[in-house]
Amino acid sequence: MNNRNLTAWCLAIALVLLLGVHPVLPGWVVNMIAMSLSNGLVVLGLMVIMRAGLVSFGHGLYFGLGGYGAALGSVFLGISDAFVLVLLGIVAAGLVASVLGFMMARYRGIFFALLNLAFSMLLFGVLVNSAVLGSTDGFSVTVPSYFGYVPSSAGSRVTFILYGMICVLACGSALFVNRYLKSTMGYIGEAIRENEVRVGYLGASVKHAIVIKYLISAVLAGMGGALTVLLIGHVTPEDTVYWTRSGEFVFVAILSGTGNVAAPFLGSAMFELVRTYALQYAPDVWQMLLGATLLLVIMFLPGGIWSLIANANRKSAQT
Repeated sequence: MNNRNLTAWCLAIALVLLLGVHPVLPGWVVNMIAMSLSNGLVVLGLMVIMRAGLVSFGHGLYFGLGGYGAALGSVFLGISDAFVLVLLGIVAAGLVASVLGFMMARYRGIFFALLNLAFSMLLFGVLVNSAVLGSTDGFSVTVPSYFGYVPSSAGSRVTFILYGMICVLACGSALFVNRYLKSTMGYIGEAIRENEVRVGYLGASVKHAIVIKYLISAVLAGMGGALTVLLIGHVTPEDTVYWTRSGEFVFVAILSGTGNVAAPFLGSAMFELVRTYALQYAPDVWQMLLGATLLLVIMFLPGGIWSLIANANRKSAQT
């Protein structure tokens, strides 16, 4: 069984397990898993461009566009269906990325990273100074319906349907990205990271490849933003678009590593666990604990958390 098929089977098993354990888990664990998967989608998108040697410090832009796309669809258009709201978030992020992607494809290194940050903060300024868009208070989003069905447990936002929807979208997106990264276009990204001049000599379009990767990354971030807003029921500029949110996604991406499409979700789950317990037991120094966690990972696991699994698999294959 090749690596791609093995990953696909593991994702399918993970989906079944995630859905199967829902009835026996306490509400706060279900909420944390759902939040980890939603944020993991954004980190999965970052992984796509990081494979090509690019890092974005402003992916909160697309996370926020996804969140606001869903929220504005609910508030102004009166749409309550969760699937349509998520689709609106994806479309909003995808449309902006399809325009900005051609500009971003011209830049590399710190210029690429900071230009993304600049656009993210530009959107933040527009949202904060616009009363029509909720200003700093943002919007509240009603409990969503599902093809006309409103769950009886409307008092709890994280119903089994919403939880299942997030699990399916997360695993489906990971499967898609896995197939993409194992395709010719996916491998071109790694070649761009090593030597993009040679990629051009071989006849491949570097700009075209980066635009596609950027668009995929933005769509995943928009999906994650829309799902997060449906989970928490509220959206604000500071929680979605502000630079600290983008930094958080980069934090998790470094923590996770880029070795496998499952890594972003594992890293996101670890991040949520550390943050939850740090806030509970050390609320005054929780940021320091997160920083110390990242420092330890960089020092001892430069390939991220996934390198532990990769090393274990390598050793088992040698024995």
